[in-house]
Amino acid sequence: MLVTGQASTEGTASGKVILFGEHAVVYGSPAIAAGLDRGARAVVTRQPSGPSTLRLGDGTVVADASSASDLGRAFSALLEVAPAIPPVHVEARCDLPPGGGLGSSAALAVSIARAAEALARSGEIRPEEGAAIEARVLARAAAWERIFHGNPSGIDATAAAQGGIFRFTRAEGARPITPRHDLVLCVGSTGHPSSTRTTVELIASQHAKDPVLVKRSIDAITSIVGNAVLAIEAGDMRALGDLMNMNQLVLSGLFVSTSELEELCALARSAGALGAKLTGGGGGGCVLALVPPSFRSDGTRDEAREAESAARILDAWRGAEGHYEGFCARIGAGGRSETRGAEGGLS
Repeated sequence: MLVTGQASTEGTASGKVILFGEHAVVYGSPAIAAGLDRGARAVVTRQPSGPSTLRLGDGTVVADASSASDLGRAFSALLEVAPAIPPVHVEARCDLPPGGGLGSSAALAVSIARAAEALARSGEIRPEEGAAIEARVLARAAAWERIFHGNPSGIDATAAAQGGIFRFTRAEGARPITPRHDLVLCVGSTGHPSSTRTTVELIASQHAKDPVLVKRSIDAITSIVGNAVLAIEAGDMRALGDLMNMNQLVLSGLFVSTSELEELCALARSAGALGAKLTGGGGGGCVLALVPPSFRSDGTRDEAREAESAARILDAWRGAEGHYEGFCARIGAGGRSETRGAEGGLS
């Protein structure tokens, strides 16, 4: 979304979860992702002269391609994608934990890029320009993401820009998926940030040493993704949970899981989750747990009972030795998503 004004413009973007297919997507296989309604917001204001500056939290960085700061280099890379953005000051905030695998970096990039694009055009964007501008937004976000992640697939930026649930490949981009029923997910955090660049490079190193083994894992994940699309469209939540567990097993075999991620998954399953897996790069970050759906006698969803089921999972995480935090997200069949906080949840 873009909000325009005379001297400044505002852009917003979604966070994301990867339901299936992380890491395999880097090698051309499909993945399934969904947008969250919590994400990032940026306000961009013109400056009479350079350099461009970005204030995020309590710190401010300068756009500088040679900066010692990754953030400063990423900000510079985003602004320098042709046509370059003239000097600006950006005030940005993100409601996602950094390094959690929830797309905080891409959400920031997309929100900044959207606001900057609108400002560069004095807020006057004709409807026929929309597709071209969104393509530039994604190009700017990709330039930003390469600084942090090395070889990103593009799935985070796509989720940040469009939300909803979609199947994604690097070659074909995003194809929307219409779920038969809402998906109710608990998202739990290890409390330790993950580095997508590190885990992507880890698997690349494994691939160089034993390409056959890594290919088998990627083929397994590809098969899981194909079946997951069918399960989502059919509303088969039990099958979807089983597929989540299978995907987690393959990711563990690729050494991108951790003891904390495994504990969060085990706690969620023991508390009633239909399935659980890491989301994002691994090596830390967050897990997803699928809450069992509840239906009334007339076939409508019993959201109160689903909330009780989600609360049991969140309580299991908080009561563990690690005192893990989390929140519940409902991803709608109509492409909407809403996020519900919990006491002690992520913010």
